[in-house]
Amino acid sequence: MEPAWSAQEELRIFRHAVRGFLATEFVPRLDAWRAQGIVDRQTWTAAGAMGLLLTEHDPDLGGGGGSFATEAIVYEELARIGDTSFCKGVHECCAGYIRAYGTPEQQRRWLPDLAAGRRIGAIAMTEPGNGSDLKAVRTTARPQGDHYLVSGSKTFISNGASADLILLVATVDPAAGAKGVTLLVLETDDLPGFRRGRRLAKMGQCGQDTSELFFDDMIVPAANRLGAADGLGFGQLMSQLAYERLIIAVQAVTFAERALALAVDHAMTRETFGRPLIDHQALRFSLADARTEAHTGRVLVDDCIARIIQGRLDAETAAMAKLWTTEMQGRVVDACLQVFGGAGYMAEHPLAQMYVDARAQRIYAGSNEVMKEIVARGLATLKGSLQ
Repeated sequence: MEPAWSAQEELRIFRHAVRGFLATEFVPRLDAWRAQGIVDRQTWTAAGAMGLLLTEHDPDLGGGGGSFATEAIVYEELARIGDTSFCKGVHECCAGYIRAYGTPEQQRRWLPDLAAGRRIGAIAMTEPGNGSDLKAVRTTARPQGDHYLVSGSKTFISNGASADLILLVATVDPAAGAKGVTLLVLETDDLPGFRRGRRLAKMGQCGQDTSELFFDDMIVPAANRLGAADGLGFGQLMSQLAYERLIIAVQAVTFAERALALAVDHAMTRETFGRPLIDHQALRFSLADARTEAHTGRVLVDDCIARIIQGRLDAETAAMAKLWTTEMQGRVVDACLQVFGGAGYMAEHPLAQMYVDARAQRIYAGSNEVMKEIVARGLATLKGSLQ
């Protein structure tokens, strides 16, 4: 049954256009991106020209004027072709911070280029030795009149090698904890003190560039700060992370659905012991469990999409969605790989790729242990709810 959030005719037309574009422009390049470890820059500008970037932003700033429904459609269609190279999610989150906290001048300066794919966005949060604890960030931004002097480093940065507009999480006062965290936007072209480190090799998502970044007394104009004052960054981060976690949940459930479709098709056509695989009860029941889990995930995600469109998706619900769907994705992909036997273990097989690609979903945007902590904090609200 088609969810209410995607039932409008204009969304069906948009999905059809996205699917056709990806079949022509992305599918033939997926293997090349995995081999080279990065997406070609012209793909970003082609996606921008097609209207796949910043689909829910203001048209006056280059956006598509849609809602999270249009964003979800693009993420779903990317997952359905098996793409984990084109890191649109981080690009969109970078733009989201600028839309939420940027001045009108900052929005006019940066959003049209992000929408067109002329600039590629990234978010520099994670540091060596520090992942999910953003209050303990060590990269420092020392105010110096009309600029900041930034020192430190970041690692595991998606789009790090290709991005030329980077949202940097830094602190103006390490002793202040959350109250020192400040967000700066880096325009990397000819940026003094900025340098890129290694492009990091990963076990999965091999076509998505992931890099180290270094800041050696990097000079960032004070005009590139997001927010009216220093120390607002932690609150800004907390209010936007639900959006990123829902993106991951949309991807997780769609990949699970793709894995299930491939496994069922194979089970109906492959024969063992003189009959189709699907006729063997043990395998059939395993696929029944996988279908139930994927459907449960879809219901949860569709509810969250409806909530975010209505402006009422809270951090706890987004954490539940990210937690449950990414764990489910791992279980379903594992079960579906088993259906293919030895063929599913070969690196070029779609299920093998999905298996290694899925593992990071439980780690980034806040590890699933952090998601459990967020959910646990809300347990007190249930007290007395059955009385």
